[in-house]
Order: sequence, then C-alpha cells, then structure tokens
Amino acid sequence: MAGRLFGVGVGPGDPELVTVKAARLIGAAQVVAYHAARHGRSNARAIAEAYLRPGQIEEALIYPVTTEGTDHPGGYQGAIDEFYAESAARLAAHLDAGRDVVVLAEGDPFFYGSYMHMHKRLADRYETTVVPGVTSVSAASAVLGRPLMERDEVLTVLPGTLPPAELAARIEATDSAAIMKLGRTFEGVREALDRAGRLDDAWYVERATTDRERIAHLADVDADSVPYFSVAMLPSRADRESDRTPRVTVVGLGPGDPRWLTPEARDALRQADDLVGYTTYLARLETRKGQTKHASDNRVEAERAAFALDLAKRGRRVAVVSSGDPGVFAMATAVLEVAEDPQWKDVEVRVVPGLTAAQAVASRAGAPLGHDFCVMSLSDRLKPWPVIERRLAATAAADLVIAIYNPASKSRTGQLVRAREVLLEHRSAETPVIVGRDVGGPAESVRVTTLGELDPATVDMRCLLIVGSSQTRVASRADGSTRVFTPRSYPAV
Repeated sequence: MAGRLFGVGVGPGDPELVTVKAARLIGAAQVVAYHAARHGRSNARAIAEAYLRPGQIEEALIYPVTTEGTDHPGGYQGAIDEFYAESAARLAAHLDAGRDVVVLAEGDPFFYGSYMHMHKRLADRYETTVVPGVTSVSAASAVLGRPLMERDEVLTVLPGTLPPAELAARIEATDSAAIMKLGRTFEGVREALDRAGRLDDAWYVERATTDRERIAHLADVDADSVPYFSVAMLPSRADRESDRTPRVTVVGLGPGDPRWLTPEARDALRQADDLVGYTTYLARLETRKGQTKHASDNRVEAERAAFALDLAKRGRRVAVVSSGDPGVFAMATAVLEVAEDPQWKDVEVRVVPGLTAAQAVASRAGAPLGHDFCVMSLSDRLKPWPVIERRLAATAAADLVIAIYNPASKSRTGQLVRAREVLLEHRSAETPVIVGRDVGGPAESVRVTTLGELDPATVDMRCLLIVGSSQTRVASRADGSTRVFTPRSYPAV
C-alpha cells in the first residue's frame, strides 16, 4: 500500500506558530522532506526542528540554482523543471515503498511555496493532504501591529517580480497590499510604490516572528541589505485614518479623462463614506459598497459646502468633488469660506489638487502657457461685469497669455462678444486663440483660430479659451496640423 503525501505549512518563523496538526504530522512522518539552497540550510526545517524525532528519514531537496544564471542547456527554467522532476521522483520512491512523506513548507504550502511543485507532480497518484500554515503576510501585519484591511477594503498580494509600471498600477487600484519576493526586486518595488504615491505609507518587514526580525519604513531601507524573506506592506487605509478627525477633503477630478485622476485623489475618493458634488461631476464616479453620493445643482456651492461640513462633523468621511482643480474657480474656496463659521471650527478641510482645464487644453494644442499667463473667468454671477472688463484690459495691455474659463452659457451670450472687443483694443487680430471643448471627455475638440476670426456663437460653457500674447506662435507640421507655443524668452522693451 502506497504512503500518503502531506504538504505541511510550518508558518513564518516562530516554532510556536506551527499548528497543532502540523506538529503532529511532522512527528509521525516516516520521511520529512524540505527545500534548501545549495548551502544546505532550510528555513522550514529550522522551524520544524523541535517537532522532529530520531530515526526519521530526511530528504533535503537542494536547489541547483538560486538565481537565473546557469549553464543548463534549458536555461534557468530548464534547470528548475529538471530539479522538480527529480525531487518528485525521490519522494515517489518513498511513497511507493509505503512510507508517509511530509514536505515542509515555510508559511503556507500554497502561498508562493515550493511545495506546490511537488503537489502538481504527485497529487494525482497518491493520497494527499495539505495543512495550511500562518503566512508571512499575516505575520508581518501582526508584528507591525497594523490591520491589513477593514470594512470593504481590498487586500492585494503581489509578487515583487512584476515590472515596476504594472506593480504601480496594481498598487494604485487597491486599498492595502503585501508585496512578496523582495531581495533583488527591492529597487523596482520601491520605484513602483513611489510612482503610485504610496511610498510614505509603506513598511518593510524582514523575517517576521524570528530572532532576526526587522521592521522599518520602506523608504529608509538600504536595498543591498534586503533578503528574499522579507515583505513590503501597505496596511489598511482606514488604520491610517483611525483618529477619525472630522474632515472634508475637496478633491480635483481633473478635466474628465479618468487617466488624469491623480493617485492621491483616487485614494481620497476611495476612503470617503460620502461623495458630495455637482450632479455632472458625481456621474463620472463609480461608488464602492457603503458609499453614498449627494448630488446637487451647480449654483448652490455654499449650501453644498455646509452640507459636507455637517456630515464630517457627524463623523462621516466626506469628499467634495470638483472638475479640474478644486482651487481654480471651484469648490475649495466655497468650503473654506463656509468653514469660517464657528460651528465648523473642529472640522479640518483638506484640498487635493487636480489637473486644470487650462493645462489640459494647453497640452492638446502644444505649450501656449510656456511664458507668463493669467487665468480669468467671464462669469459675472459672483463679480460685476465692469470688474471683468477692467481686468481683461489690464491683462491684455500687459501682454499676458490669458486662459478664459466660463466664456459663455445659455443665459450669458453677450459677455464673450464684449470681451473680444476689449481684447482687440490691445491685441492684434492675428493673435492665436485656442478653443478647447470637453477636453478629456468623449466630445473633445480643440481648434486654433485667431482673435479676429473667433466667433463667440460657437463657444459654450463646456469650452475654455486660451488667448495668446504678442509672442505666441503657431507652427504648421508636415501632416497639416498645428502646434501653438509661447517662447520662454521675451524681447527687451
């Protein structure tokens, strides 16, 4: 009768974290096998040593290579495949002889463990039992004293062997993460965390629960000192916010393209219990389970701000959303202004920047904002039109490039007509003008015209205009397109 195969997890390092079942099976086995590097030492055996007994047969499965450098004709993969096949054959000989075989696995046998390669080759021929063990991720979380996830948060376990760009994208998309397989991959992992905007949150845990345990902020770790048996940890975001300070976070969504949403903004949105904002902007966001949207009209900024502050005062995590950057003709000012009322004195207001519409339109056209420029709104709902005219005249006379927000709407059709007249008093009719509409959205269009040819009737509220200075140039390309830029130098007066 054939013996039985056991894949036994022995945990992360502390022998006292070996389960009762694992300890019993290790002591009862006729054969105990374990993987080891060429020096012959095995972490799994060292953990299980207290449970071994005299007279047991030990099978050290020694890797022929530890890095991808080898002279094997099949390369690294060929050498490893041959090793696993030979190891499985050695264990099969014991099983065929009727001996029970325990294969020790550090951590959990099916969690990035070497045992799985034996399992694939033997489980279809022999009775097999897998005994789970405490993983290095659970151990790292425990020694850090920080939870991995809370409520509806998502934990992602990642191999550090992924390319940094892919690793960064996956880190951005999750709440908390554990990154395995460090060692030679450490620099790439650190780069990925930095690109994802999460480096400051990351912790480094080495040989958790052992007498060689080390814990540090990952940003401070010397790459040359990092062994394979270490983990990069991004604990629960909720734990980071565990003080529950009453807070409203005003978040810039950018002009529309989801790729222009910053990692910090995505983080703030994911943490929020409540999303507050103009109906059109909230429609761009997906909600997670437990989140609530509070949509309102675009003309009730003060009321929206007070509502958000009240939610925060009652213990809710609140994100107020704005298109573009919240500090540019948007909700940041409204929230801060309302928050001056003493009733909100204990509510913190945090502003998370976003890509502005002016930047987005400029990038589509070239670099028209390459020299001094100003930003103005033609809306006279909150400031008198005579003030707008004076500012237009002053900026035009100063020869600044002008980014114009809110150029027209259904109820404001005459302002842009008059603005064009004021600008023409100071600027040539040949001055380049860029008209960007819905940039970053599905109906995006960008056209280059001149101040003389600009037709105000073709401009609506979804447009942003950039009026060039006397130095702004339009360059034609071989494919018939144009690029607009303003040189960084300016002629002497």
